[in-house]
Amino acid sequence: MFLPIRILVVAQFNMKGANIMNRTSLAIVSESDQLERDRFNQWFKEEFEKESNIRAEAKTNTMALIATKGTLDWAYPPFILASTASALGWEVSIFFSFYGLELLKKDLQLGVSPLGNPAMPMKMPIGPEWFRGIDWKIPNIVMGNIPGFELMAKSMFNSTLKQKGVASIEELRSACIEAEVKLVACQMTVDLFGYSKTDFVPEVAEWVGAASFLPLAAKADVCLYI
Repeated sequence: MFLPIRILVVAQFNMKGANIMNRTSLAIVSESDQLERDRFNQWFKEEFEKESNIRAEAKTNTMALIATKGTLDWAYPPFILASTASALGWEVSIFFSFYGLELLKKDLQLGVSPLGNPAMPMKMPIGPEWFRGIDWKIPNIVMGNIPGFELMAKSMFNSTLKQKGVASIEELRSACIEAEVKLVACQMTVDLFGYSKTDFVPEVAEWVGAASFLPLAAKADVCLYI
């Protein structure tokens, strides 16, 4: 009478033992799988970073500039940035719009005005060093009423640039052209101001509108509005 009960108990014990062994085996397999996954993830991370670094080093940086100013002082930033970036191996495009088109004309007649430009230092390009270091704060009302003041300011500006060994706008523009900087003119502004394409240097690569330039600017690594 007790024999079936003993067999039943032994059978239940054997089943529990088998379950424990199965769970232990599954735990070992699961731990092994996790270890393999961790190794694979670490390997993949290292390989991905290595490939990303190779691609980053091989990629050519790009810069898109939008030039809208046509005065002598504002002509320097776009050409300096473009020529420098190009010298570093970057691909550079400059979109000249509104008054910025003046920078593309064959005959450059760029002026500079201290009126409404309080950050512009008014320093003499001649005389002893202490005298040339004085920043003459002249009120706008005085500058605006002195005949030929803007012409004098332009002459002083050019003299200072020459003394400091800074290249002229013509030289910087030529350097950009030689470095294959892409010069893009705003066709809408050309039509608005009644210009002719013959007014501009022949190195202008394209005559387009903002809708054509914006996709290029969107893909550029650096995009600056000047």
